[in-house]
Amino acid sequence: MKFDWPVHHLGTIDSTNSEAKRRAAAGGFADCWLVAETQTAGRGRLQRSWLSPQGNLFTTALYREPGGMVVAARTPFAAALAVSDMALQFAPDADIQVKWPNDVRIHRAKLSGILIETGGSGADTWVAAGMGINVTHAPEGAGQSATSIATLRGDTVVKADMVLEALQEAFTARITEARAGFLMLRKSWLERAEGLGGIVRVTASGEPVEGIFEDMDETGALILRLPDGTLQTIRAGDVDLIGRV
Repeated sequence: MKFDWPVHHLGTIDSTNSEAKRRAAAGGFADCWLVAETQTAGRGRLQRSWLSPQGNLFTTALYREPGGMVVAARTPFAAALAVSDMALQFAPDADIQVKWPNDVRIHRAKLSGILIETGGSGADTWVAAGMGINVTHAPEGAGQSATSIATLRGDTVVKADMVLEALQEAFTARITEARAGFLMLRKSWLERAEGLGGIVRVTASGEPVEGIFEDMDETGALILRLPDGTLQTIRAGDVDLIGRV
């Protein structure tokens, strides 16, 4: 099962999320998937650039969220799980993990970039769930090592349209789960969490904090146990894995 949303192929564009925001600002849009062959200004979290070689998948799910901002706030976790679900269809034996909040990685190599942007309020809340997935290329120069679906499979038979088809089904399932509440989504995310129970460094506003990745709370915030035993709630920042306890 997947949402019956049309797919709009855009060729070369600045970024699918930028196009989604333009459509949302204009109003009157219908829920849809936007897909680019390549992007000239792909974006990731914290305004980082996302390299966009042709052959990889660059897509944004643009839709209205009837659950408002409460449900929209769960989208980063739903999207990360959807991408990991999709990847497991192509590489069932891969050790796919999610790094807080929404990086999908295999042995610390990044498979995808996810950027969730929202706007509006109440019944008019909209979500632009941008997902860049390395299908045939694993671009370097993104600040961390990268991998691709082709690398996981050991072949180049898989194509972007095949990945999109699997992603649509996985995204439908995870967004449906998110709309039912955060309990099961959180449980699924923690089962794939990279670094859970280990020592991590979280950098927010330039200030690094180190501690044990203890848990993720009911809002999606990271719970860090500091060296003095106190707990700190982290709502935004970059996570680096330091080691196990």
